[in-house]
Amino acid sequence: MTPQRRTALVSIVAALVLIGVKLVTGLATGSLGLLSEAAHSGVDLVAAVLTFFAVGVAFRPPDRGHAYGHGKAEHLAALAEAAILIVLALFIANEAARRLTGAEPELDVAWWALAVIVFVIAIDASRALVSLRAARRWQSAAFATSALHFASDLAGSSAVLVGLVAARAGYEDGDAIAALFVAVLVVVAALRLIRQNVDVLMDRVPAPAHDAARMAIEALAPDVQLRRLRMRRAARHHFADVVIGVPPEAGVEQAHAAASAVEEAVERAVPGADVVVHVEPREAGELRERAHAAAMRDPRVREIHNIAVLEVGDRIELSLHLKLPASLTLAEAHEVASAVEMEILRSIPEVDDVHTHLEPLAEPSPGHALSPLASPAAMDAVRRVVRDVTKSEPRSVRFVRTDVGLVAFLTLGMDANRPLADAHARASEIEERIRRAHPEIAEVVVHTEP
Repeated sequence: MTPQRRTALVSIVAALVLIGVKLVTGLATGSLGLLSEAAHSGVDLVAAVLTFFAVGVAFRPPDRGHAYGHGKAEHLAALAEAAILIVLALFIANEAARRLTGAEPELDVAWWALAVIVFVIAIDASRALVSLRAARRWQSAAFATSALHFASDLAGSSAVLVGLVAARAGYEDGDAIAALFVAVLVVVAALRLIRQNVDVLMDRVPAPAHDAARMAIEALAPDVQLRRLRMRRAARHHFADVVIGVPPEAGVEQAHAAASAVEEAVERAVPGADVVVHVEPREAGELRERAHAAAMRDPRVREIHNIAVLEVGDRIELSLHLKLPASLTLAEAHEVASAVEMEILRSIPEVDDVHTHLEPLAEPSPGHALSPLASPAAMDAVRRVVRDVTKSEPRSVRFVRTDVGLVAFLTLGMDANRPLADAHARASEIEERIRRAHPEIAEVVVHTEP
């Protein structure tokens, strides 16, 4: 048996004991207050039994028919409790009003009746404390409901004690007034239960959890744009449905990383939350991003680079390089380029003209690394160019023989505070000088690092 069900079972036993004590004492003394409290404890017995079974159902794992689990069983049980409470309150109020308007009560308030009600108050206080701790520990609506009931019992029992003391002192209407007070407590508790549990069953947004999740997601900006956040609660679980926007040029891995970051942020803010994230391309802010997004809408485009925006007089012109499958004919590639140009002009009205440069997508080519001893002349030539430009030796030089020719891979060390544009210019100068001086080197790839 789980700890949750053991706690609920203790409440059942306590309710049975209290019903017996209050009922016997109420019949013996003729106290409407005690009889109403016995009925109130009968409701608590029903509440405890419902909690016992509801907690057992609510803690079942999700299945095919209940993908979100069974947590709402607790709230259904709480609504049943509220309905019983209202019926009980009406009965108590009617009987109290009848006594106050003329019916002669037959009261015999013995000292032991007062001792019994003091004992009942002690039990109510302990039950309320145990249920409150259980509700906080397991975040259970059913235990929170029980704690509320037991707290109202405590107030009602205290009122009954006051009424009995007043009746013993000669003011016999004190007992009926105490019973009427208990009825009011029951109605207030029932209305509160109905409102709280209907909110959950109607998927009302849990405001504290929603605000915490929203702040956690917004803290991830600018990489993540929050577009929609929907949350609901069932028992101790929160469910979050999140839609985020990421830059349109983001790849699948980047989008997945953004979704994972959102899940982790929400789970930290709302522990135990079940989070589902949907990723969409966000509205591109800058013209280059918008052009990239427009061009990528054509599924035949594989890569886009070198997007340039030119201001020619009062006109804005845009150029970009498109990489397309090498198997396309020139006519097919031109058709793709024309479609991309039209899409950019349609979606970005401020652009007046678009120029596209077509490139074939490079297919993987076989190659094998060469030993430095296999190409000593090329190795010396590359190192000499690097020394002339940077006044230092390259950190590494490696050659690979491919179908298109010799490919040189260089790693250069540069000042960490050097501007990136300057570092790129140095690398480009080295590449160009090596190609001019040594045509047998088909490609040069320069990597710069601090």
